[in-house]
Order: sequence, then structure tokens, then C-alpha cells
Amino acid sequence: MTTLPQPPWYVYLVRTANQALYCGISLDAQKRFAQHCAGKGARFFATSPAQALVYVEECADKSTALRRELAIKRLPKSAKEQLLLAEANQLRTAVVSAPR
Repeated sequence: MTTLPQPPWYVYLVRTANQALYCGISLDAQKRFAQHCAGKGARFFATSPAQALVYVEECADKSTALRRELAIKRLPKSAKEQLLLAEANQLRTAVVSAPR
């Protein structure tokens, strides 16, 4: 019997109105962010609403996503901000070096 391929899971960071960063996992980061914006899901957003989905990282499976989420949650906020800067720099480099 063959097994069906598993969909990827995503680790994501959401910036709140008070500039805090929330880390979570989901099969659909955009949909989960919309739920956070609507006040559904995490109580984290009760004190400061979700403002922006600032980071999304694809993982092979749920287990990998959970491990990565835990690793990110253990980082100090300054390291999370560095993660965002590194991602932004990679995107800028990809756009600049894209063939025309």
C-alpha cells in the first residue's frame, strides 16, 4: 500500500499591535493569520491584536514544524527580529538577482 504525500506544515510569526511576536504552526499560515485577526484561536492576541504576518517557514511535516516552533519560541526577541531581517535580506537578494 502506498501512502499519500503529506502536505507541508508552516511555522509562522505574527507581529502584534504592541510589537510582540507570536509564533505558531499551521497547514495554512494565511488562513490562521486571518483567524488571529478575527480574535479566534490563541489567547495571546487578547491583549494586543494581530497586525501582520511577518514570517512563514515551510516544514516537511507537523513534527518538524513543532520542533522548529519550539526552537523559535526559545529565542529572545532580538534573535527573532534578526530572523526576520535575514529573511527580508534573502527576499531582496532574490528579487535583485532574478533574471529579466
